[in-house]
Amino acid sequence: MTHSGPGNPGLARFAHITAGATFLLLMAGASVTSTGSALAVPDWPLSNGKLFPRMTGGVLFEHGHRMIAGVVAVLILILCVWARRSEPRAWARRLAYAAGLLVLVQALLGGLTVLLLLPPAVSVAHAATAMLVFSCVVSFAVVTSRAWLESSAGTSAHAARVAPWAAFATGLTFAQILVGAVMRHLGAGLAFPDFPLAGGQVFPALTSIYMAIHFFHRVGGVLVTLTVWTLTGVAFGARREAPIVWRLAHFAAILVIFQFALGAASVLSGLNPFITVAHHAGGAALLAMLLSLTLWSFRLARPAIVTAPPLVRAPAMDTP
Repeated sequence: MTHSGPGNPGLARFAHITAGATFLLLMAGASVTSTGSALAVPDWPLSNGKLFPRMTGGVLFEHGHRMIAGVVAVLILILCVWARRSEPRAWARRLAYAAGLLVLVQALLGGLTVLLLLPPAVSVAHAATAMLVFSCVVSFAVVTSRAWLESSAGTSAHAARVAPWAAFATGLTFAQILVGAVMRHLGAGLAFPDFPLAGGQVFPALTSIYMAIHFFHRVGGVLVTLTVWTLTGVAFGARREAPIVWRLAHFAAILVIFQFALGAASVLSGLNPFITVAHHAGGAALLAMLLSLTLWSFRLARPAIVTAPPLVRAPAMDTP
């Protein structure tokens, strides 16, 4: 079948489907932690010695997570093969290959998490790798999209101002997600059970690692919110030159407010599983949005034109 326009629409659609499936995998992983089901199946790679155990209680969440992970791994493998055959840009193919490599590491870390009885370091590495897999797949979906391929690079001076802010906001959000993972796997989600104060104070005494990591996550939430809103203010100037940059920044500004509210609700609800899973999903969605914004900002950024000063000739010397 032939197609009009640049790129491979089929590959682009499949990349978006894979990104969506990876997002569902992140939610499934969060549901395992939020419901305390991580050791409902204490063996790996089998589940209670079976390929398909009885799906009751915590087994539903843990084995369901493993099944979704298997589907995502297959999708990413297909994406790698398809990219190898159809994507002419080597740097774009490397995004798919990175996702393929990382998903194998992710599976190994998932198995070790169970077999080693949930050591925090391995559990946090498992969570971090999951976000890296998601980021690679989202990036590949963005750069293979028809909109990306039909756009003209280097057309917006305003996008050039947005780009460093977008990159900083993306990195800060990823760091905030990691701090949240440490807090979650240390069981420090209710180290301070009140909000907006912490232990009844604005700046509480941090007498344990649990209190410290919990409080730092709250501070990180404030920093991410302020950074995203500053980014949105900077992106306002790009609304005509680069409307996609403005739209992504606008949506990120809205999403970060909901994300902050979900964080507060997680504490006030005593870590209600539905709310904590939604909070985890919101973090992943915000990361994807900011990553997409970063990619688009750098693509559309028009470099500053540096004009060389006029050449001034030295006055001629009179010769005797």
